[in-house]
Amino acid sequence: MTAGTENDEKKELKKLRKKLKQQERKNSEIRDQMAMERTIFANERTLMAYLRTALTITGGGFAALKLSQHAYMELLGIVLMIIGLCLIAYSLYRYFQKQKLIKRRREEYTHTSHKHAELNEKQASEYGNED
Repeated sequence: MTAGTENDEKKELKKLRKKLKQQERKNSEIRDQMAMERTIFANERTLMAYLRTALTITGGGFAALKLSQHAYMELLGIVLMIIGLCLIAYSLYRYFQKQKLIKRRREEYTHTSHKHAELNEKQASEYGNED
């Protein structure tokens, strides 16, 4: 092997490493974005679970109220309906609080791959290395 060929191979390896680092940064950002989406979907699933439970409790209370012939069952039906309605209110409150927090965190998150690329380009131009 000649010295020129070795130099070419080293330059090629350097370019490949640089491209690999840039791709790793992009992959990291994609992973972060997907994590944010998973968090949003998890919040929505939690809301649906709360609402499903609340509607079941409210429906049970309604059934107890309408189908019972005893005063204690009517009282139980009213209590269950109140609990179900309170759970609906709580679940909506919790959902919107979490959604606001997620939105704030999403706005604070900045994509960095373009900034890394600009920095690498600037450093390369300072040393006379234009890739």
